[in-house]
Amino acid sequence: MHKEKLVTATWSFGVLVVFLILWEYGPGLVGMPEFVLPPLSAVLAEGARIWEAERLLWHAGITAAEVVIGFVLGSLLGALIGYALGVSPRVEAVLSPYLLALQIAPKVAFAPLFVMWLGYTMYPKILVAVLIVFFPVLINVLSAMRAMDGDLTNLARSFSATRFQIFRMVEFPTTLPPLFSGLRIASTLAVIGVVVGELVGGNMGLGYLLTFFEGQGNTAGVFVVIGALTVIGIVAYYAVVIAEKRVLHYLPSAQR
Repeated sequence: MHKEKLVTATWSFGVLVVFLILWEYGPGLVGMPEFVLPPLSAVLAEGARIWEAERLLWHAGITAAEVVIGFVLGSLLGALIGYALGVSPRVEAVLSPYLLALQIAPKVAFAPLFVMWLGYTMYPKILVAVLIVFFPVLINVLSAMRAMDGDLTNLARSFSATRFQIFRMVEFPTTLPPLFSGLRIASTLAVIGVVVGELVGGNMGLGYLLTFFEGQGNTAGVFVVIGALTVIGIVAYYAVVIAEKRVLHYLPSAQR
């Protein structure tokens, strides 16, 4: 098993090396202008300049904080409402049309409205992230509650378990794997939500830098910001993966 992982990692690293080499020399070989696709060396040089002149780390920290807050709030809200709807089918029947309407509405369209309400602060970006994160978590939790094995709940009732005990000891542990699947998706969507909010209206964060460099025609700077956003998304995703492995350590990897 260890040898297989080493071989896989070697091939993966090899693909990365080939990609970077093509990025560095490919545009020049085909005569592509730098303002269309700058070589890797130009992007790295621009990244070093932005780090000092444009406070790249500070803007990345703002975006990362908005991602974390939006992800946590959206996930909590989605999980709580998902469990509430799963426990009470009547509540689900009453609220499902409104939740469906909110899900169908394009979330990015709310970003200008939030900016009008709350100004050029962190709050509109966080709210957009909350909206985008909310539904994957809600749907995964609700689907898991609906697919619950009835024999388990009937067994718990036969031991005179209360409704809360059934939820705590049967339903909640059973729905944890789908919950974490939703959290994986939500961790990447949170980055998208924050960037959309920053693009619509903001004076800080990586979305703001993206708009700033686009206005300058600085393609290399745009690639630097895209790279920084990718790093934030990867860190958020693997933070969820690590948490999942610790919480669901008792499950075989094939079930996670």
